Amino acid sequence: MKKVILLCALLVSSFILSSCSTIVQGAAAVTTVATMSNDRRSAGEIIDDKTLDMNLSNIVRKDTILEDMHINFMVYNKAVLMAGEAPSTEAREYLEKQIKRNAPKMKQLINEVEIMPNSSYLSRAKDGIITVQIETLFLNQEVFHPKHVRVMTQRRTVYLMGSVTKREAEHATNLVTKAKNVDKVVKLFNYLLVRPAAEIERDNKRKAEAERQAELEAKRAELEAAQAALQQQIDELDAN
Repeated sequence: MKKVILLCALLVSSFILSSCSTIVQGAAAVTTVATMSNDRRSAGEIIDDKTLDMNLSNIVRKDTILEDMHINFMVYNKAVLMAGEAPSTEAREYLEKQIKRNAPKMKQLINEVEIMPNSSYLSRAKDGIITVQIETLFLNQEVFHPKHVRVMTQRRTVYLMGSVTKREAEHATNLVTKAKNVDKVVKLFNYLLVRPAAEIERDNKRKAEAERQAELEAKRAELEAAQAALQQQIDELDAN
Protein backbone atom coordinates (compact mmCIF):
# COMPACT_ATOMS: atom_id res chain seq x y z
CA MET A 1 0.00 0.00 0.00
CA LYS A 2 2.85 2.38 0.80
CA LYS A 3 4.31 1.74 -2.65
CA VAL A 4 0.97 2.57 -4.28
CA ILE A 5 0.64 5.84 -2.33
CA LEU A 6 4.23 6.80 -3.13
CA LEU A 7 3.69 6.10 -6.81
CA CYS A 8 0.60 8.30 -6.87
CA ALA A 9 2.54 11.16 -5.33
CA LEU A 10 5.34 10.79 -7.86
CA LEU A 11 2.93 10.72 -10.78
CA VAL A 12 1.03 13.80 -9.63
CA SER A 13 4.21 15.75 -9.02
CA SER A 14 5.42 14.79 -12.48
CA PHE A 15 2.15 15.97 -14.08
CA ILE A 16 1.23 12.43 -15.06
CA LEU A 17 -2.52 12.81 -14.90
CA SER A 18 -3.59 9.35 -13.80
CA SER A 19 -4.62 7.66 -10.59
CA CYS A 20 -3.11 4.48 -9.20
CA SER A 21 -6.30 2.55 -9.82
CA THR A 22 -6.33 3.55 -13.50
CA ILE A 23 -2.69 4.13 -14.43
CA VAL A 24 -2.99 2.09 -17.59
CA GLN A 25 -5.98 4.10 -18.74
CA GLY A 26 -3.92 7.28 -18.55
CA ALA A 27 -4.90 10.82 -17.80
CA ALA A 28 -8.66 11.21 -17.80
CA ALA A 29 -8.13 14.85 -16.89
CA VAL A 30 -6.58 15.50 -20.29
CA THR A 31 -9.89 14.80 -22.00
CA THR A 32 -12.22 16.52 -19.57
CA VAL A 33 -12.07 19.58 -21.83
CA ALA A 34 -14.44 17.66 -24.08
CA THR A 35 -18.03 17.92 -22.91
CA MET A 36 -20.55 15.11 -22.80
CA SER A 37 -22.34 16.65 -25.78
CA ASN A 38 -19.39 15.64 -27.97
CA ASP A 39 -19.64 11.97 -27.03
CA ARG A 40 -21.28 9.78 -29.67
CA ARG A 41 -22.97 7.77 -26.94
CA SER A 42 -26.18 9.01 -25.38
CA ALA A 43 -26.14 10.23 -21.77
CA GLY A 44 -27.81 6.97 -20.77
CA GLU A 45 -25.20 4.90 -22.60
CA ILE A 46 -22.39 6.82 -20.94
CA ILE A 47 -23.90 6.19 -17.50
CA ASP A 48 -24.41 2.50 -18.32
CA ASP A 49 -20.77 2.18 -19.36
CA LYS A 50 -19.51 3.91 -16.21
CA THR A 51 -21.72 1.72 -14.04
CA LEU A 52 -20.52 -1.42 -15.82
CA ASP A 53 -16.90 -0.32 -15.43
CA MET A 54 -17.35 0.13 -11.67
CA ASN A 55 -19.10 -3.22 -11.37
CA LEU A 56 -16.27 -4.99 -13.18
CA SER A 57 -13.68 -3.46 -10.87
CA ASN A 58 -15.74 -4.49 -7.85
CA ILE A 59 -15.94 -8.08 -9.11
CA VAL A 60 -12.14 -8.32 -9.20
CA ARG A 61 -11.59 -6.45 -5.95
CA LYS A 62 -14.07 -8.47 -3.90
CA ASP A 63 -12.94 -11.90 -5.13
CA THR A 64 -10.08 -13.22 -2.97
CA ILE A 65 -8.86 -15.38 -5.83
CA LEU A 66 -8.55 -12.34 -8.11
CA GLU A 67 -7.59 -9.57 -5.70
CA ASP A 68 -3.84 -9.92 -6.27
CA MET A 69 -4.12 -9.94 -10.06
CA HIS A 70 -3.42 -6.80 -12.11
CA ILE A 71 -6.52 -6.31 -14.26
CA ASN A 72 -7.77 -3.22 -16.12
CA PHE A 73 -11.01 -2.63 -17.99
CA MET A 74 -12.10 -0.27 -20.75
CA VAL A 75 -15.80 -0.13 -21.59
CA TYR A 76 -17.54 1.35 -24.62
CA ASN A 77 -21.19 0.68 -25.52
CA LYS A 78 -21.13 -2.28 -23.11
CA ALA A 79 -18.24 -3.91 -24.99
CA VAL A 80 -15.52 -4.66 -22.43
CA LEU A 81 -11.78 -4.83 -23.01
CA MET A 82 -10.05 -6.72 -20.19
CA ALA A 83 -6.26 -6.53 -20.04
CA GLY A 84 -3.53 -7.23 -17.50
CA GLU A 85 -1.73 -10.25 -16.14
CA ALA A 86 -2.84 -13.58 -14.66
CA PRO A 87 -0.57 -16.11 -12.90
CA SER A 88 -1.98 -19.12 -14.78
CA THR A 89 -4.35 -20.26 -17.50
CA GLU A 90 -6.73 -21.49 -14.81
CA ALA A 91 -6.76 -18.05 -13.16
CA ARG A 92 -7.40 -16.37 -16.51
CA GLU A 93 -10.30 -18.71 -17.25
CA TYR A 94 -11.72 -18.25 -13.76
CA LEU A 95 -11.53 -14.46 -14.19
CA GLU A 96 -13.38 -14.58 -17.50
CA LYS A 97 -16.03 -16.91 -16.06
CA GLN A 98 -16.64 -14.62 -13.08
CA ILE A 99 -16.88 -11.52 -15.29
CA LYS A 100 -19.40 -13.14 -17.62
CA ARG A 101 -21.43 -14.51 -14.71
CA ASN A 102 -21.58 -11.27 -12.71
CA ALA A 103 -21.85 -8.69 -15.50
CA PRO A 104 -25.04 -9.70 -17.36
CA LYS A 105 -25.40 -6.30 -19.05
CA MET A 106 -22.07 -6.72 -20.83
CA LYS A 107 -22.53 -7.29 -24.57
CA GLN A 108 -18.99 -8.38 -25.47
CA LEU A 109 -15.83 -9.37 -23.59
CA ILE A 110 -12.43 -8.98 -25.25
CA ASN A 111 -9.94 -10.86 -23.08
CA GLU A 112 -6.37 -9.57 -23.55
CA VAL A 113 -5.08 -10.81 -20.18
CA GLU A 114 -1.63 -12.40 -20.50
CA ILE A 115 -0.29 -15.35 -18.48
CA MET A 116 2.67 -13.76 -16.75
CA PRO A 117 3.74 -12.06 -13.48
CA ASN A 118 2.07 -8.74 -12.67
CA SER A 119 3.63 -5.76 -14.43
CA SER A 120 5.76 -3.47 -12.26
CA TYR A 121 4.59 -0.07 -11.02
CA LEU A 122 7.28 1.47 -13.23
CA SER A 123 5.92 -0.33 -16.29
CA ARG A 124 2.41 0.92 -15.53
CA ALA A 125 3.67 4.47 -15.06
CA LYS A 126 5.38 4.30 -18.46
CA ASP A 127 2.12 3.06 -19.97
CA GLY A 128 0.38 6.05 -18.39
CA ILE A 129 2.88 8.39 -20.05
CA ILE A 130 2.18 6.78 -23.43
CA THR A 131 -1.56 7.29 -22.95
CA VAL A 132 -1.03 10.94 -22.01
CA GLN A 133 1.03 11.48 -25.17
CA ILE A 134 -1.70 9.94 -27.33
CA GLU A 135 -4.57 11.86 -25.72
CA THR A 136 -2.56 15.07 -26.17
CA LEU A 137 -2.06 14.25 -29.86
CA PHE A 138 -5.82 13.67 -30.16
CA LEU A 139 -6.44 17.18 -28.81
CA ASN A 140 -4.28 18.77 -31.50
CA GLN A 141 -6.18 17.67 -34.63
CA GLU A 142 -9.54 18.26 -36.30
CA VAL A 143 -10.47 14.95 -37.94
CA PHE A 144 -12.33 13.61 -34.90
CA HIS A 145 -13.25 14.84 -31.45
CA PRO A 146 -11.05 13.45 -28.62
CA LYS A 147 -14.19 12.08 -26.97
CA HIS A 148 -14.72 9.77 -29.95
CA VAL A 149 -11.73 7.53 -29.22
CA ARG A 150 -10.89 5.91 -25.88
CA VAL A 151 -7.33 4.83 -25.12
CA MET A 152 -5.76 2.23 -22.84
CA THR A 153 -2.10 1.22 -22.79
CA GLN A 154 -0.91 -2.11 -21.41
CA ARG A 155 2.77 -3.08 -21.54
CA ARG A 156 3.35 -0.64 -24.44
CA THR A 157 0.40 -2.03 -26.44
CA VAL A 158 -2.20 0.65 -27.15
CA TYR A 159 -5.88 -0.31 -27.34
CA LEU A 160 -8.38 1.99 -29.04
CA MET A 161 -12.18 1.87 -28.70
CA GLY A 162 -14.98 4.09 -29.95
CA SER A 163 -17.55 4.64 -32.68
CA VAL A 164 -15.69 6.15 -35.64
CA THR A 165 -15.59 6.25 -39.41
CA LYS A 166 -12.76 4.46 -41.22
CA ARG A 167 -11.12 7.82 -41.95
CA GLU A 168 -11.23 8.74 -38.28
CA ALA A 169 -9.90 5.31 -37.27
CA GLU A 170 -6.98 5.58 -39.68
CA HIS A 171 -6.14 9.07 -38.48
CA ALA A 172 -6.29 8.00 -34.84
CA THR A 173 -4.01 5.05 -35.55
CA ASN A 174 -1.51 7.23 -37.38
CA LEU A 175 -1.43 9.63 -34.43
CA VAL A 176 -0.78 6.76 -32.02
CA THR A 177 2.28 5.71 -34.01
CA LYS A 178 3.76 9.17 -33.36
CA ALA A 179 3.80 8.56 -29.61
CA LYS A 180 7.08 7.35 -28.15
CA ASN A 181 7.62 3.75 -26.99
CA VAL A 182 4.48 2.26 -28.58
CA ASP A 183 5.06 -1.36 -29.62
CA LYS A 184 1.62 -2.26 -30.98
CA VAL A 185 -1.79 -0.75 -31.74
CA VAL A 186 -4.97 -2.79 -31.34
CA LYS A 187 -8.11 -1.30 -32.91
CA LEU A 188 -11.39 -2.34 -31.32
CA PHE A 189 -13.59 0.21 -33.07
CA ASN A 190 -17.25 0.18 -33.90
CA TYR A 191 -17.14 1.48 -37.47
CA LEU A 192 -19.66 4.02 -38.75
CA LEU A 193 -20.44 4.39 -42.45
CA VAL A 194 -20.80 8.16 -42.04
CA ARG A 195 -20.61 10.71 -39.28
CA PRO A 196 -23.90 11.17 -37.37
CA ALA A 197 -26.17 13.70 -39.11
CA ALA A 198 -26.81 15.62 -35.88
CA GLU A 199 -23.08 15.99 -35.36
CA ILE A 200 -22.54 17.31 -38.89
CA GLU A 201 -25.40 19.77 -38.43
CA ARG A 202 -23.94 20.95 -35.12
CA ASP A 203 -20.50 21.43 -36.67
CA ASN A 204 -22.00 23.32 -39.62
CA LYS A 205 -23.81 25.65 -37.21
CA ARG A 206 -20.59 26.26 -35.30
CA LYS A 207 -18.75 26.95 -38.55
CA ALA A 208 -21.47 29.34 -39.71
CA GLU A 209 -21.41 31.12 -36.35
CA ALA A 210 -17.62 31.39 -36.48
CA GLU A 211 -17.82 32.86 -39.99
CA ARG A 212 -20.50 35.32 -38.85
CA GLN A 213 -18.36 36.41 -35.93
CA ALA A 214 -15.36 36.84 -38.25
CA GLU A 215 -17.45 39.02 -40.58
CA LEU A 216 -18.64 41.12 -37.65
CA GLU A 217 -15.09 41.60 -36.43
CA ALA A 218 -13.95 42.60 -39.92
CA LYS A 219 -16.86 45.07 -40.24
CA ARG A 220 -16.14 46.46 -36.78
CA ALA A 221 -12.49 46.97 -37.66
CA GLU A 222 -13.53 48.69 -40.91
CA LEU A 223 -15.92 51.04 -39.09
CA GLU A 224 -13.34 51.84 -36.42
CA ALA A 225 -10.80 52.68 -39.14
CA ALA A 226 -13.34 54.92 -40.90
CA GLN A 227 -14.21 56.62 -37.61
CA ALA A 228 -10.55 57.22 -36.89
CA ALA A 229 -10.05 58.74 -40.33
CA LEU A 230 -13.06 61.06 -39.88
CA GLN A 231 -11.88 62.10 -36.46
CA GLN A 232 -8.49 62.95 -37.90
CA GLN A 233 -10.16 65.15 -40.53
CA ILE A 234 -12.23 66.88 -37.84
CA ASP A 235 -9.14 67.47 -35.73
CA GLU A 236 -7.32 68.98 -38.73
CA LEU A 237 -10.28 71.27 -39.53
CA ASP A 238 -10.50 72.40 -35.92
CA ALA A 239 -6.80 73.16 -35.92
CA ASN A 240 -7.22 75.39 -38.96
